[in-house]
Amino acid sequence: MNHDSYSDTYIAGILNGARTFAIVGASPNTSRPSYFVMKYLIGKGYRVIPVNPGHGGETVLEQKVFATLEDIVEPVDVVDIFRNPAAAFDITRSAIALKDRLGIKVVWMQLSVRNDAAAAEAEAAGLSVVMNRCPKIEYGRLSGEIGWIGFNTGSISAKRPLLAPGGLQRHVIGKG
Repeated sequence: MNHDSYSDTYIAGILNGARTFAIVGASPNTSRPSYFVMKYLIGKGYRVIPVNPGHGGETVLEQKVFATLEDIVEPVDVVDIFRNPAAAFDITRSAIALKDRLGIKVVWMQLSVRNDAAAAEAEAAGLSVVMNRCPKIEYGRLSGEIGWIGFNTGSISAKRPLLAPGGLQRHVIGKG
């Protein structure tokens, strides 16, 4: 997998197939990017499980915060890492160890988070990997929402978006 460039179909497949994100590094601080991402994903119909050892047992956006991935008991499709690239390695190893118990399918590393060694281990274990991307931005871009707020996407197209604005699709609409 070339982690410098992902096809729209690959990203849309992940976003369409996921129901639950575990956000590792989730923050209750309303000005932190992880808070914005959690709020956005919840608004799009995803289940979000915040993970932060300093806030375990608390709630963020009415979601119970878990101290570690190991503490989660319900299924998780995507482990979204809001930590530095070095920390991503151990988090990825935890996701690999828990993939069968929790049903984890994807390790997603946020903007500026890239760890090629972690990605290689995850892929060798059968997980999909996304690095240096944000699911909030990718959802907005693929659904066409990002263009509605005046962001120049650099293209004009009559193609249907890969993700339907305002709600999840259970399959990819169109091709990227």
